[in-house]
Amino acid sequence: MEQYAGYIFDLDGTIYLGDHAIEGAVETIQHLQAQGKKLLFLTNKTIDSRESYVKKLNKFGIQIGMEHMLNPALVTIHYLQKNYADKKVYVIGEPVLKEEFLDNGIKFATTPQETDIIVVSWDREFHYRHLDFAYQAIKHGAEVIATHPDRTCPMPGGDVPDCAGMMGAIEGVTGKKIETIMGKPSVMTIMAALDILQLEAKDCLMSGDRLETDIRMGALAGMSTALVLSGITQEEDLAASDVTPTYVVPSVHAILRESVSSK
Repeated sequence: MEQYAGYIFDLDGTIYLGDHAIEGAVETIQHLQAQGKKLLFLTNKTIDSRESYVKKLNKFGIQIGMEHMLNPALVTIHYLQKNYADKKVYVIGEPVLKEEFLDNGIKFATTPQETDIIVVSWDREFHYRHLDFAYQAIKHGAEVIATHPDRTCPMPGGDVPDCAGMMGAIEGVTGKKIETIMGKPSVMTIMAALDILQLEAKDCLMSGDRLETDIRMGALAGMSTALVLSGITQEEDLAASDVTPTYVVPSVHAILRESVSSK
């Protein structure tokens, strides 16, 4: 597992859980850095800024900069700038996401009638007014995209509802599936990741704890993949999945070990 030029790591459940690094994760990253490998950290989480993730990893002893961090907020901003320049956006999401949008020149809608596109993200203050605004805007022709499709987010005390809950509410009242999704396993995210790394997919290993996002995205891109069992997915979940990882390992620390479970 050390033969790759680039390594892409999920964060929650892969590098850390809550405020604690997963055993061996820091040592693994430091080893890869010492070997001159290209690294990128990729999260679907939108309730924290990229800067906060960089600071968190630095605190663990993983010395990286903003250029090593990719999240759905950045992918979504680039998508809006390219496809909806000067259009008005309604965001279901937390303040940190809205602030990043505003900082990058995204214009916000104040009424459903003037809304051109709705961005659905994880919002722990999601309520009926959000749903009604989105529903009325959609009736007036607004398009809908989502930052990421995660059903839950792993936490030290157990997983909690994520963006799929907000998506499901909108899909439930409109009867239409949200097809355009920015985060993992979207092709837009993997293209952005490879562009940052300046590598081909075959030269990268994608490591993560979710079959339906991390591993599926890596496999679709043509990467080798490592499913870690330190987060949301358990070994028994493999039998029910149509996604087959290249490796199944207890944690990313297995990258430093000679013996892994190859699938």
